[in-house]
Amino acid sequence: MGLEEEIEELREEIAETPYNKSTEAHIGRLKAKLAEKKEELEKRQSSGSGGTGYAVEKHGDATVALVGFPSVGKSTLVNAFTNADSEVGAYEFTTLEVNPGMLEFRGANIQILDVPGLIEGAAENRGGGKAVLSVVRTADLVVFVLSPFEVEQYDRLKDELYKNKVRLDTTPPDLTVRKTGKGGLQVTASDSVSLETETIRSVLRENEVINADVTVRGDPTIDELVDGVMDNRVYLPSMVVVNKMDLIDRDYLPTVEADLEDRGITPDDAVYISAEIERGLDALQERLWDELGLVRLYMDKPGRGVDYEEPLVVREGDTVDNALEKLGGSFDQRFKFARVTGESAKHDEQQVGRDHVLADEDVIRIVARK
Repeated sequence: MGLEEEIEELREEIAETPYNKSTEAHIGRLKAKLAEKKEELEKRQSSGSGGTGYAVEKHGDATVALVGFPSVGKSTLVNAFTNADSEVGAYEFTTLEVNPGMLEFRGANIQILDVPGLIEGAAENRGGGKAVLSVVRTADLVVFVLSPFEVEQYDRLKDELYKNKVRLDTTPPDLTVRKTGKGGLQVTASDSVSLETETIRSVLRENEVINADVTVRGDPTIDELVDGVMDNRVYLPSMVVVNKMDLIDRDYLPTVEADLEDRGITPDDAVYISAEIERGLDALQERLWDELGLVRLYMDKPGRGVDYEEPLVVREGDTVDNALEKLGGSFDQRFKFARVTGESAKHDEQQVGRDHVLADEDVIRIVARK
């Protein structure tokens, strides 16, 4: 029996097994085995085809991947607000390779990846889809670009990303596995965990974890537990853009909003644009900034004053230590302390150390040893 047949049999058995406490451990074992078989199949396909990834070098302060089916207007959108030069035509499959553009906004450089239009079966490499998906996995934000007439494409796009181990708008399960030389599986679960201890053990054993101290917190599902054990999933934020709004009448808007709601998307959270006539692009840029959580730092340079023209761009929650890392050079080794003025400081020119969390538009001066 080939791997494809084994995978299909496992899927059928999972679908046919009623879920309850008595079958939970069995289902957990099946799902873990299914994930393992899929990994094995993907490795075979990848080695057989000589690899499955576009070589797109990341540049700038953050990277955004535009995901959509062919002809939803991704290339037009990239061209409208970046310096890309993507071939655009009113027919399908125009974009044949990943086309990066750079959006300059509020002093930040945001790389926008116009990837080829995804089609169903991309995760199984139909239409070279795995190469496209490999690029999406490297992004900082996934933007679904939809047509107002085909909002249902969102379901298929999200499913293809899930099959390629991209988990959207969620966080990894709170799982710690410390392997030991003996003693079997010692599982400690917080009171909030609904899964049975034997289910957790079943998933771990299927992944050849035999001796380990395991701690589980939160309330993960079996699928989330499998994700945590496999430890090769990518967790990314996402947002939705509805393009070509110039093609609909106002009385069709409630239909678009209803279609979004059917997919768990709050209509007010979507951004409505027309890339062709450059409508709504300002709102989209603002939203990208917010979703990426970018923070501008104005560097106070000795003898030259504060540089407001070219800020150092970091992320929300970043510290002085993160800023030093991005500055590079010898600052890290020579650092004594920093002086910060702005929202994160208790007073102007507050002296802070490496662990101080910075805020947008802080002015920072690095004091270093000579």
